[in-house]
Amino acid sequence: MSSKLKILERKAVEIRKGILDTIWCNKKSHLGGSMSIADIITVLYFYKMNINIEKLDDPDRDRLIISKGHSVLTQYAALAELGYFPRAELKKCKTLGSLLQGHPELRTPGIEANTGSLGQGLSIGLGMAIGGKLDKRNYKVYVILGDGELGEGQIWEAVNTANFYKLDNLIAIVDYNKLQAVGFLKKRYDLGDIRGKFAIFGWKTFEINGHDMEEIVEALDDVDKLKGCPSVIIANTVKGKGVSFAENNPSFHNAALTKAQLERAKNDLINID
Repeated sequence: MSSKLKILERKAVEIRKGILDTIWCNKKSHLGGSMSIADIITVLYFYKMNINIEKLDDPDRDRLIISKGHSVLTQYAALAELGYFPRAELKKCKTLGSLLQGHPELRTPGIEANTGSLGQGLSIGLGMAIGGKLDKRNYKVYVILGDGELGEGQIWEAVNTANFYKLDNLIAIVDYNKLQAVGFLKKRYDLGDIRGKFAIFGWKTFEINGHDMEEIVEALDDVDKLKGCPSVIIANTVKGKGVSFAENNPSFHNAALTKAQLERAKNDLINID
């Protein structure tokens, strides 16, 4: 397993480089929350998920929904790495007519749902999970949620409904980087015990270091063994992870990078690599 973990760690560096390609210079984009989920996205796409690039509409494929749609840059980087579209498309992100926009759109290969209006992704995933049960399919539905997003009431309606229908094919992953767009979560809208809240609603809960490949892999493997209830992984992460000046800095929730900042960010990733 150690060699596989090393491969995943190197792949995560490439994903982070891809995020920088989507942002480039002087283009306002969501760096912080995209970097914080890079390791999770890497494990999902390059270890866990059952996907087939040769058959994008395979009814048995696993689904991934980025409910906090502003962080889709990470997903774009992974999809490009997998070959869903040329890597050159990354630098066209958020330009007129581009295949890749600032929030997920179904017209982009590999994207399962339009998201961006916070709070809706888990409900979409819930519907997909129910559909899988009705159609007797074995696919999993993974939904990545922002911690600030958990303030939306619709999330908790979906949490309750998923428990009622015992959706063991639905897995939520909370990017618990503890920062919202304008500051630290505790000072803006303290959610208290997130893990406890999901547990009260009947979900099986896990809590991990969201940047530790082994912990991510083990949690996702453990989820596969569960029957009769939905699962949530609370992933403790660092907003802006991998870019020194952006780590734990709310200013880079959505910001443009100067040429000097871009070069510094690239150097940070070279040093990781």
